[in-house]
Amino acid sequence: MVDEKKVYALFEQIQTVLFGKASAVRQVVVALLARGHVLLEDVPGVGKTILSRTIAASIDSEFSRIQMTPDLLPSDILGVSVYDSREGRFSFKKGPIFANIILADEINRTTPRTQSALLEAMNETQITADGTTYPLEPPFMVIATQNPYEFEGTYFLPENQLDRFMLRVRLGHPDKDTEREILRTQPARTRLAELQPVMTGVELAELQDAVLEVRVEDALVDYILNIAEATRRSDELTIGLSPRGSLALMQAARASALLAGRDYVIPDDIKSLATAVCAHRLMAKAFARDGATSAGEAVFQKILETIPVPQ
Repeated sequence: MVDEKKVYALFEQIQTVLFGKASAVRQVVVALLARGHVLLEDVPGVGKTILSRTIAASIDSEFSRIQMTPDLLPSDILGVSVYDSREGRFSFKKGPIFANIILADEINRTTPRTQSALLEAMNETQITADGTTYPLEPPFMVIATQNPYEFEGTYFLPENQLDRFMLRVRLGHPDKDTEREILRTQPARTRLAELQPVMTGVELAELQDAVLEVRVEDALVDYILNIAEATRRSDELTIGLSPRGSLALMQAARASALLAGRDYVIPDDIKSLATAVCAHRLMAKAFARDGATSAGEAVFQKILETIPVPQ
């Protein structure tokens, strides 16, 4: 039997370490419930890695951290075949991707070739090495952190990889009172080490299955389709929302409803998550001209306000 109270317990426990970021925490928990992956994008030092570690510590499952560097090879992530002289054959040594919660730290500091090694794992929950396919055990979630592109030594994530992330989440700097509490309590050093899991991997998988049972009325399906169609018709965008993006928005809305204790989606579930789910999948014409990485997000927010919300 699914214990939905554990979802709220997970949400609350994360906030005991990451202060003043309830909206960002909610979005990451939504992605976790919806079997999605998360891109945490912000300047260094605002808590991206701490958030990832806190989620992993709150779930009784295997955690793996991959520090993405310019010299990292795909085999460093996926694994490598090693010759066993005693048995006279090659054996596959699994890489750090074989875990349940994966933290890909500073993903845009590694080369596009290595970035692409994550694609199959994120989309198919499996990897292929030396012609052999290896499944990845559920639950499986990639939380990637990235620094702004204007930082030295960063690479652009290609559109097809951005599309694999269910949500892009920004943490931002804390307000003065929250930062004062962080300075006094240092939760990353004290509380994080004391965390106990609030659920097992099996319980998480049951909650993820329960998300699929959350009802979405036809009017809300049409609302999602209208949003997607509007991005594809926009004169300000070169790339509109893909069908994968539409599906991600519906799944995220279902997970949001479950987190709120409902078995049905309401319009606010969709609208509150639409920008985080959709904006990073879009390519604005202004991007190529002036390099404004937020151009697609600004265009999407204008589009979203023009779509009638079902009553």
